[in-house]
Amino acid sequence: MSKPRVAFFDTKPYDREYFDRAAAGRVEVNYFKFALKTEVAAVVANAFAVCAFVHDQLDRDCLQTLRDRGVRMVALRCAGFNAVDLDAAREFGITVTRVPAYSPAAVAEHAVAMLLTLVRSTHRAYNRIRDHNFSLAGLVGFDLAGKTVGIIGCGKIGRKAAQIFRGFETRVLAYDPYADAEWAARHEVQLTDLETIWRECDVISLHVPLFPETEYLVRAETIARMKPGVIVINTSRGKLVKTDDLLDGMRSGRIGGVCLDVYEEEDDYFYADHSGTILDDETLALLLTFPNVLVTSHQAFLTREALVQIAETTVDNILAAAEGRPFLPGTALVEF
Repeated sequence: MSKPRVAFFDTKPYDREYFDRAAAGRVEVNYFKFALKTEVAAVVANAFAVCAFVHDQLDRDCLQTLRDRGVRMVALRCAGFNAVDLDAAREFGITVTRVPAYSPAAVAEHAVAMLLTLVRSTHRAYNRIRDHNFSLAGLVGFDLAGKTVGIIGCGKIGRKAAQIFRGFETRVLAYDPYADAEWAARHEVQLTDLETIWRECDVISLHVPLFPETEYLVRAETIARMKPGVIVINTSRGKLVKTDDLLDGMRSGRIGGVCLDVYEEEDDYFYADHSGTILDDETLALLLTFPNVLVTSHQAFLTREALVQIAETTVDNILAAAEGRPFLPGTALVEF
């Protein structure tokens, strides 16, 4: 059997490095630097599969174009699948797979790292000292020990984050309608409802996928019920947070700090160098002016371990589809 051909979109140097290793001798890859969407889908030629990431937009029109070009599979190299029209994929006979658990530790550790950076002002201290400014004025933080942390979403990443926070001697509350009570008891995590998390938590960390029921989970209505001075962390999906309402919450003092690895309109900015241009997104530009905001460019996944797992799982899924073998557990979203 010939090697399956894959059109790989939104390519970055680290993608190619790790994917080349996983695909060597088994899959033929054509790399494209730009993201996949309807307007560019026609560039795909003689490909069995397309490999897509979080900023690719596989709506109905895009999938129809891919189907007409002979594509039989969409291999997502991420866990989230909100950008794929799964109903259209079923209609067009296109298999869709994902990487559900590349490295829960990578994302959970990044969430905690962002929080520690923000509350201890290590990023500001680093920049000061490079200018030979050794003053400590304005750098007072607080201990995590003894604080109450809320985890919303108890999947693999949320559970790992909760366990890390327990190591800081925090009280951890968690909400998930499908939470594992045995896991929670073993790690001394208290399962509760959202209202309790809004009301009692000093830190709230979001670890849920983006679905219609989770879109804008953090908005004016829920912010108003949060504990004054709360710190909000989002390393999941940008549209879990309504940014304009978040800004209002910071202006009022209801929100004491924000750590964002994702942003609701990130597609036009994240993963690219815009250092020589003015940001057209006024909301993002304003967000970056707040001293109590820390933003990273959707990099929580970016560890060696995660990149290896993403590449290997994606290649395994492509080969399974091409050879008619069962997919790895939890990876198939649409299967033919």
